[in-house]
Parts: sequence; C-alpha cells; structure tokens
Amino acid sequence: MVVRSLGGVDRTTRHPDRAPAYRERPSRLAGAVLWTRTVTGHDRVAPVLPDGCIDLIWRAGVLVVAGPDTTAFRPNVPIGTTYAGIRFFPGAGPALLGVPADELRDRRVDLDELWPSRTVRALTGRVDDAADRTGALESVALDRAAEAGPPDPLLARIVAAMDSGISVAATAERTGVNTRLLYRRSLTAFGYGPKTLARILRLQRAVAMARTGVSPADTAADAGFADQAHLSREVRELAGMSLGQLLASSSGDTPPSGSAGTQPSRAQNTQPSRAQNTQPSGA
Repeated sequence: MVVRSLGGVDRTTRHPDRAPAYRERPSRLAGAVLWTRTVTGHDRVAPVLPDGCIDLIWRAGVLVVAGPDTTAFRPNVPIGTTYAGIRFFPGAGPALLGVPADELRDRRVDLDELWPSRTVRALTGRVDDAADRTGALESVALDRAAEAGPPDPLLARIVAAMDSGISVAATAERTGVNTRLLYRRSLTAFGYGPKTLARILRLQRAVAMARTGVSPADTAADAGFADQAHLSREVRELAGMSLGQLLASSSGDTPPSGSAGTQPSRAQNTQPSRAQNTQPSGA
C-alpha cells in the first residue's frame, strides 16, 4: 500500500494478483484516511516505520490509540488478526483526541486511558455493532472535529516546510514563528521537535522512492541526504535494518507505517495518504 504522508509522493505498493491484507479509503474528515488490515504470515515481520501520524484503532472489541513513533515498531500479533482504523496525518490527531502528541509518543494506549470509561464503552459498542467499523470510527472522529473546531493552519505550513527539506531556521522564518515556539508547537502537534519530524519525513520520501526502483545513490540525492552513506545510517537508526532488508521485509501486501499492530492493551496536506511504511501504525 502506499500513502502520501504530506506532500505529494504516492507511496503504495500493491499486488493485483492477490487480495490485499491492507485496504484504505479516503475519509470525509480532512487530514485522515480509513483503513482495515488482516495480519498475514508475511507482514507480521515487517516493521512499522515512523511517519508522524496517530491512529485510532479497533481490534477485537478494544479501541486503541497508536501514537507517533520515533523508531520502527515491530508488531507481534497472531495471523488472522483483523483491524479497523482511522489515521490522522501529522498534526491532526491531538486536537481530536484531546491529548498532546508528545504524551502519546512511542506508545499504544487504550482509549479508556484518555477518555472517560463510560464514553469509551459506548463508542466501542457502536463500533463493534457496525457493519462498517471504519465508518463508525470516522463518525466518532467527525463528531470530535465538530467540537474541536477548524485545524490550526500553522501546523500544515510546518509540515509542508519540513517535508520540503529546508532547515529548522528557514521553517521558522517561513511560518512566521521563532525557533523556540516552533519547537514547542511541534512537540504538542507532532510528538517531537522539528528536526526529528524532518528526519522522519525524509525517511518516508526515501523509502517511497526506493520502492519504485530508484537506486540508493539517486534516492539519497533526491530525498535530501548528504550521500548514500548518510541514507544508510538514517535507515538503520530509524528502521533498525538496512534499506535492502526493509524493502525485502515489506515486499508483500502490507500497509503503511503506523497502524495495525496494536496490542489490545497496549500537512502539509492532510491528504488521505500517509507514507507507506509497511504496516499500519499501531500494529
């Protein structure tokens, strides 16, 4: 599958010869995409790459929030496990969930730890009983969005600037805020500071290019790395494996980055396409 995190590159890999384990469709909510996933034998081993997104996930009668990751998450769930989720693109989730993104960083949290238990029980029952569980999750998000009001346009400008590869100082100048405020806003909106966000978006650009067959050297140059060695170091740091291993592990029909591996306990655009990393967020 592919997803476009925030910028424009289409990042999905499909295998038309077999039914996909991961499916997604646009959401009526700006800055979100709906997805479902059934865990297969292959994609159990594929890492979930960081991409700056937050997911609200249903699995086996439990609602879980998968926060923004800083390194690859490696899910370990039984084959056949089914998920339904809504993915919020970088900066879109905190206002809807009522929780700063940095409090969710590198975490999978049951929704009833964030919202009143009574409310979560009612919502869980609503999703459990729905013929279209992703549609039910979308309705929950739309209700929250109506209460939260319009998104802060500054966040989309920050993501667009960071995804274009410019420096933090240049981003601050372009968006009209000082670097300290940029850092604070980034923490609460994305879960980490602008430098980390930039690294994650750059990784997503590189992986998307490499999946289309672009050579490592050209990928490094086009995605904004100093050289191929820099690309290799960053992939190992953020994904925990080489670029070749990453591409091989995600060669099956697997979803984007941060979604499905959640344990039950556990932009620019805001266009409906997050960056293909291999599996949905909370995996």
